Formats: sequence, structure tokens, C-alpha cells
Amino acid sequence: MTDDSRTILTSLFDAAIAAADPERTIRAHLPQKPKGRTIVVGAGKGVAQLARALENNWDGPLEGVVVTRYGFGVRCKQIEVLEADHPVPDKSGLAGSRRLLDAVSDLGPDDLVIALICGGASALLPCPAENLTLEDEIALNSALLASGAPISAMNAIRKQVSAIKGGRLAAAAFPARVVSLVVSDIPGDNPADVGSGPTIADNTTAKDALEAIERYRIALPAQVLSHIKVAASPAPLPDDSRFGGHEHAVIASAGVSLEAAAEKARALGFEAAILSDAIEGEAREIAHMHAAIAREVASRNRPFKKPVVLLSGGETTVTLRGSGKGGRNTEFLLSFAMDIDGLANVTAIAADTDGIDGSQDNAGAFADGYTVAAIRQAGLDPAALLAGNDAWTAFDAVGALFVPGPTGTNVNDLRAILIR
Repeated sequence: MTDDSRTILTSLFDAAIAAADPERTIRAHLPQKPKGRTIVVGAGKGVAQLARALENNWDGPLEGVVVTRYGFGVRCKQIEVLEADHPVPDKSGLAGSRRLLDAVSDLGPDDLVIALICGGASALLPCPAENLTLEDEIALNSALLASGAPISAMNAIRKQVSAIKGGRLAAAAFPARVVSLVVSDIPGDNPADVGSGPTIADNTTAKDALEAIERYRIALPAQVLSHIKVAASPAPLPDDSRFGGHEHAVIASAGVSLEAAAEKARALGFEAAILSDAIEGEAREIAHMHAAIAREVASRNRPFKKPVVLLSGGETTVTLRGSGKGGRNTEFLLSFAMDIDGLANVTAIAADTDGIDGSQDNAGAFADGYTVAAIRQAGLDPAALLAGNDAWTAFDAVGALFVPGPTGTNVNDLRAILIR
């Protein structure tokens, strides 16, 4: 891949990130100041930047605490920033959950809680329901991540076994008013699904959770499954009186960021087509669809005319079959690269907008029609690496990993395919 192609694709990623910049997005959604105290709580991989942006734009006293991933924290003046593990919950996350619950306790009707919620909050806020343990929640999380189930199904289950998710954090703040500012990394932008909705209730029930478990054949720990079956601690529903007067707003999303990337592509002289901002499914299978469209454009100039950039967002999933390194974006891209092997004038990037794909330090990777040949030349078998969920090793071997570092936001995955 030429440096020019990487520069173009990176500029599209940068434009998408800029559109979700916390300083830009939070300013337009500031709630009215309360008569009483203003308490800030939140969680997610971009929540520290959200907290700092809120401080910079709020004219008055603030206090509170937020939880982000290790290494993603930034210094705030009034809001305490805690760090915990992601994607596997840990004791620091459990302590963080308790701190958030403590922060909203003993509030009155004149107080305001501003909840800052973004992707990653589910793992960062472990808080097992009564009769369950942190180890149970870690085992649950591992089972969900390995299942290949869509995020909506995962969160339907998480909400039934947590003491903080599914609106429970907002319920704990009663009678204070709660305003949730949400950065969506969820296909469809349902705010109750972002971070499993700690401050936003929905109509998900234990029955829905059990149906998801059966549909996706998720092997849960026995005690977790039993807890859900007896509906030991059902999540509150939206008509719960404790949620009266609460508000929420999605302040950044994949759709807005994709539009910004498309605008940047046009400014660089390329047409741009957004396929969807809500694509779900197995990463390697979604790659087949993208590659088929790319080949059609490259060879037949349809359904889009060259030169063009194809853009898509959403959140794919990976069913773990091996023990390799990688995330859903590198897995998508390795499958895509195998499908376009030998095809000239097609280059692509797939990256997570929070800057981290899976558990490594890369957001994703770059690929073109010669990437698979380069991987083979490095002495590796692309098909075997894909089968073992080891896409990171493939792209690392050819110097094609994309490592922008933490971005301060999280609006799902960005895929951009440049066809010249």
C-alpha cells in the first residue's frame, strides 16, 4: 500500500473522530443548572475526555467520579477519574461502580446528576447483583465476548445480573433529576444499550435475556443462568416513577462521524457512499459483503462509479475459535484482504474509533490487494491466522497495523474502502 493511500484513509478516520470531539459535542447539550448540587458520574473508554469537556464548558461547581479504561484517563479539575480493566472486568471496576452509586446517594429533588456514558461502560462497571460475585460477572463477560452474539443481546443479559446497569444507577439517584449525555457505539443508537444503560431503562426483561441465551447458545455459569431464570433482580422499566423528569441525548454517533468522513473524501476529490452506520454480524462474513461490492465497483463500475470511497459503521462480532491476537476490525480486514487478493487500486482501513481494537494497542489495520501476498512472503498463512482469530499477527508481520492511540471518543467501528 502506498503512503498516499494510507494518508487518505487516515484523514478519513481523523475526520470521523473530529466530528465526535467531546468539546464540540457536549457544548450543545448542557442541561439547565440546578438549585442544588451538580454531580457527574459516568463510564466508558472516552468518558475522561467527556468529563474534561464538561468542566471546560460548565459555569459553576461540579463534583463526581467517572471510570475509564487503564491508560485512557486525563486530568480533570473537579471530577475524579478512575481507571479499570477492559474488556475483562476487574476489582478496580467493581470499586468504581460502588463509587458511582455512592456519588448519587442521599441527593434531593433540587440536585442534578449529569451522566456521561459511552462505549466500554459495560465491562468497566462490574457490579454483580445479590448472590452473584465479581468472578461470576467476569465469567459472564467472557462467555458473551466469545459467543458472537450482537451487542443488543449481550446487554439484555447483562442488565438482568447487575446492580448498576439497566437504569439502576439512575434509580439510585432518586429523587434527583438525571440528564444522560450518551456517545453511541451501538448500531441503531438506542441510548439504553450504550454501556448497558446504567442511567436509561428500557423494556428488556429476564424473558428477553433467556431468549437471547438460547438463540445464540451462550454457555453461562450455572449460578448466573439460575439468577436470570428466577428473575431475582429484574431491571426497572421505563415507567418506573423514579425516572420521572429524566432526560437523555445522544451527543455523538457513528452516523454523524460517517457523514464527516464522507465530506472529507469529497474534499479530497472522491465520491463517497455510506453503506450503513449500523452493520452487525460476524466480522469475517461482513467482510465478504464489503469485498464483493468493492470488486463489483473495481471491475464493472457499479453500483458506484470510480473513484469512490465506500464507508460503513456499526459493530461486528467475533466468535472465538482460536486463541490468537486481534479484534473485530483486524479480523474483518484480514477476511476482506483475502477476498480482494490480487485486485489493484483497492485499499482499505478498518478501525475502532476509540483507538483500541480488541486487547492490543492498535485501532485496526490497513489492507490492499497485495496484503495477502505480503503476509505469505513473511512466512505466514493468512487462512490459518484467520481461523485462529490471529489477524493482529498477520498485519503486524507486514507493518500494516493502525495505531493512533486513545482518541477520547467511541462511536463504533469505521470502515473505509478507497477504489481508484
